[in-house]
Amino acid sequence: MQILNNKVAFITGASRGIGKAIAFTLAKSGADIVGVDVAIDGLKSSMDEVESSTGRKAIGIQGDVGDYASMERSGEEAIRLFGHINILVNNAGITRDNLILRMKDDEWENVLRVNLTGTFNCTKAIIKGMVKNREGRIINIASIVGVMGNIGQANYAASKAGIIGFTKSVAREYANRGITANVIAPGFIETDMTLALSDEVRKTLTSQIPMSRLGKPEDIAHVVKFLASDEASYITGQVIHVNGGMYM
Repeated sequence: MQILNNKVAFITGASRGIGKAIAFTLAKSGADIVGVDVAIDGLKSSMDEVESSTGRKAIGIQGDVGDYASMERSGEEAIRLFGHINILVNNAGITRDNLILRMKDDEWENVLRVNLTGTFNCTKAIIKGMVKNREGRIINIASIVGVMGNIGQANYAASKAGIIGFTKSVAREYANRGITANVIAPGFIETDMTLALSDEVRKTLTSQIPMSRLGKPEDIAHVVKFLASDEASYITGQVIHVNGGMYM
């Protein structure tokens, strides 16, 4: 079903993992894609894959979510090419794990800059056009860690918890403009981050998940598709947990 026909989706962190899966899934549902990432080579390759396999337009724009001017330029370029942006997916994120007493200032600041300030920058840059059009879907990718906490990830947990509070504020501010804002909080998903873990760590993680498996990027992408569609027009300010039952 082409439930996103004539929609344009602006997706950060789209070169791989969850972001790439979101781009594929939304394109298969009829949306044109603007992928944004700092890694332009990987991004271009991913967008070429999306375009060739779905028949939808998919372009890559190099941008740094931590820099508002960069996101403003990226948004303007997307508008120039497509005329409008209907869907914003704030997916870009990094980890710099360490125990609190060992955590360096730059490990804290860089994670907050990309994950939380990046979500703010992209939203501020893109929501202007949504307000003008009185229509939009904002979907922010947080994490199970933002609601549970995790040893060695105080910076990451703080950034993802901040995204949840930020999203609820956006939802309240712009509900009367036809704009919804929601959060997806993934559990542990099979991405480059989790594939780098040792077999022992992966086994320990899996033992904590009632479904006894890690999630797939597509498990997140399908929820994004729903929230981006007209079927979710009365859902805003919500956190949807996709974690195989690890957190209830």
